[in-house]
Amino acid sequence: MKLKKYYPIFGLILAVIFIQLLVSGIGMQFYLTQLTMSAYYGIVIIGLSILMGYAGQISIGHAAFFAIGGYTTAALTTMNFAALTDVPIVNFLIKTGLTISGMDPYGKKIIYISPWLSLFIAVIITIFIAALIGVPILKLKGHYLAMATLGFGIIIYRIVLGTSIFGEADGISDVPTFKFLFNFKINSDPALRVENYYIAWLIVVISIFILTNLINSRVGRALRSLHGNEEAANSMGVNISRTKLLVFILSAVLASVAGVFMTHFNGGIGPAESGVMRSVRYVAIVAVGGMANLWGTLIMGIILNYLSLRGYFGSYDDAVFGIILIVIMLFAPDGIFKLKYCNNFIKLIKKTS
Repeated sequence: MKLKKYYPIFGLILAVIFIQLLVSGIGMQFYLTQLTMSAYYGIVIIGLSILMGYAGQISIGHAAFFAIGGYTTAALTTMNFAALTDVPIVNFLIKTGLTISGMDPYGKKIIYISPWLSLFIAVIITIFIAALIGVPILKLKGHYLAMATLGFGIIIYRIVLGTSIFGEADGISDVPTFKFLFNFKINSDPALRVENYYIAWLIVVISIFILTNLINSRVGRALRSLHGNEEAANSMGVNISRTKLLVFILSAVLASVAGVFMTHFNGGIGPAESGVMRSVRYVAIVAVGGMANLWGTLIMGIILNYLSLRGYFGSYDDAVFGIILIVIMLFAPDGIFKLKYCNNFIKLIKKTS
């Protein structure tokens, strides 16, 4: 019976394999590029789903954490440390194998931080920033909390837009390949589409596995009680402030990790990834899928992001997500999977399984 909660994960794995075989079989592997990017955005969305649906905390600044991860790895892996080999910390990193050496197109030696180290640094920075802002703003509720996270998102957007080390309006390009486990590589090489597709979905599966266990644990029960009634949860011994902060940090780390891998996959990152509308998009997708529905948000995240990345919404992309958010809040505040016809369909599936 304990394995029953993992059945959806097994189904996800089979679906991922089936889709790859299907698109490869019909000669349309280029679809895998958008599906890979949708997977990385999906990681941000399921993290936000935990924060909003279970902890009951809204965030309109999650794109900022995605950008923190992406810009941290982009800056560290494109900065040439060859002229700083006499600096003790740089020398230490070189001796311990935490840097990568090479030659640029002009024959000049370059030394940059290993992507694995940049991933670690990005996570540490994210935890620090999330804890730093989380302690004061998570004391707020409702629209006050929404405005506070929105303000944080705007701050990060203006920083990356106006700082030369982050490329200002041009962003950062030429981000090197991330050498994953067993010599698999994360980059935009068309020849590695299948490889990158499976790496991205492996990270999604790991994230889903972690969050599924969290939801079904003692912490998950505390989260549900917190979302239902904070006063009642507090009277039962739940440390409200600590629980909110830990979930906020976890959600931020997931967004940051997604930003790191997406940046290496795309070979760069721009200010648009930290924009306010990107955060609104994440909130809209969580609302469509259902704020306390991890699988619903993942499914809608993949579908809507895929359609957006394929250009089906055209120049009205941001407007579409804004309309979606308004419509869902008016007619299906619990998400489309809570609508009557969806509930009946889900019950039918359960009866036949």
